[in-house]
Amino acid sequence: MPIEKKDIRALSKDQLRDFFVSNGDKAFRGNQVYEWLWSKGAHSFDDMTNVAKPTRQMLEEHFVINHIKVDTMQRSEDGTVKNAVRLHDGLIVESVLIPTETRTTACVSSQVGCSLDCNFCATARLKRMRNLEPGEIYDQVVAIDRESRLYYNHPLSNIVFMGMGEPLMNYNNVIKAIDMITSPEGLGMSPKRIMVSTSGVPKMIKKLADDGVKFKLAVSLHSAIDEIRSRIMPFSENFPLADLREALEYWYRKTKSKISYEYVVWKGINDDKASVDALVKFCKYVPCKVNLIEYNPIDDGEFQQASEEAIAAYIKGLEAIGIVVKVRRSRGKDIDAACGQLANKS
Repeated sequence: MPIEKKDIRALSKDQLRDFFVSNGDKAFRGNQVYEWLWSKGAHSFDDMTNVAKPTRQMLEEHFVINHIKVDTMQRSEDGTVKNAVRLHDGLIVESVLIPTETRTTACVSSQVGCSLDCNFCATARLKRMRNLEPGEIYDQVVAIDRESRLYYNHPLSNIVFMGMGEPLMNYNNVIKAIDMITSPEGLGMSPKRIMVSTSGVPKMIKKLADDGVKFKLAVSLHSAIDEIRSRIMPFSENFPLADLREALEYWYRKTKSKISYEYVVWKGINDDKASVDALVKFCKYVPCKVNLIEYNPIDDGEFQQASEEAIAAYIKGLEAIGIVVKVRRSRGKDIDAACGQLANKS
């Protein structure tokens, strides 16, 4: 019976060095292979041209490189690029390149499907099939960096974990991927250019703070009234706003890093004065800024974009207490690449 080969990228550099020593080779060979796997992005052992052929054959016998493959790529009228990314087991996730005048942002996925059940999000309608491995998250960033250089003549400038899945429900793999993205041995990106967006899992937000992460945190809030929030995000019944508030206060005490609140305003759901007042009050607890996000319909009509007047009421209320607020117009709607639309229609 053939042995099941392990993904070589699951090994640390020290483990790779140990592997070579235990197979009668020099430890430095582990450093060479590690560099090929991460900073050089080798897709196969044959790519490792400065490694002797018998050594490559030995690696082939023991390991695989579970690399992603960009299955299809779509370009929007506004320049947004959406990748349907095929994983080694045939499953597909989506990631997006969002260009602006001054920068390009990668929106990456952390799970196949999603662990949560937000009613307004197409991804949440896919059941969670599995967590992505660190290498699969890393590869999405590498692919988008390549596209950024190709289409926009500069390297990727920012990363947001706002694609498919809840990043904090795949905590260890997301942290490992970010460690490689920010490592000089990986992509060498600054953690300040990375934002992890969560729907609000208090225990894991505290863990982020305890682990001393250097990236930024965003919270998909959408309502500061428990009853409304649990109606649109049913899982949040287990995570009431009082617990979320306590976790965010803990985060700020530990990290001194501002929170970004992601907030969609819907007609007849959270477009009233009570909702505005509740958000204004919630924003007083922890230094923060608010992104009011344009809603992208996902076919069924239950959720509809609120009026410009409702958006203006939020802006007025937040600015009155000195909160920076931005209205984010969605990009890539024509290719279902906008917020909440990633559903593997391909």
